[in-house]
Amino acid sequence: MKIYILFYKPYNVLTQFTNNELGQNQCQTLKDYIPIPSVYPVGRLDKDSEGLLLLTNDGLLQHRLSDPKFAHPRTYWVQVEGIPNEGAIAQLRSGVTIQNYRTRPAKVEILSAEPSLPPRDPPIRYRQNIPTTWLAIALTEGRNRQVRRMTAAVGFPTLRLVRVAIAHLNLNNLAPGEWRELNPEELKPLFL
Repeated sequence: MKIYILFYKPYNVLTQFTNNELGQNQCQTLKDYIPIPSVYPVGRLDKDSEGLLLLTNDGLLQHRLSDPKFAHPRTYWVQVEGIPNEGAIAQLRSGVTIQNYRTRPAKVEILSAEPSLPPRDPPIRYRQNIPTTWLAIALTEGRNRQVRRMTAAVGFPTLRLVRVAIAHLNLNNLAPGEWRELNPEELKPLFL
């Protein structure tokens, strides 16, 4: 039987079911939240990132969502240090060179207001004299720490990163640490 789970990964949780870190680096893992055996995350979120994860035991769906040729968008709300100018936004939209690799073009918008998100524990660092800006960034690829590297490459380091959508799926009605199974109507578009 195929299983499809949406999970709101909290900050400081590893996107794996085992923790190989020792001592004080011990972090929670998916096992601390999801009691279903034999499901695996589609893609990853770093332990210092938050948001939507899809877990499944369906290898075909895993491949379709992970392979850039299918171009399933992943949308992130990103709090950056400073106020990006049009040049920085244009660079993010057209692609940025990071680690000898040029990213695909991204959809990037400045959010008009801070999004309604649960507080992060611990909170991000706050500097009285440095403003922050929230961006919506949609990618069709997912390299290691890509969003963080992209914003840093244009001069605006990421302070908080929350994945809010994978394709048409989103965080609606999930709180950090909560999960639910997908229904058939939600699954259908993922295979198109």
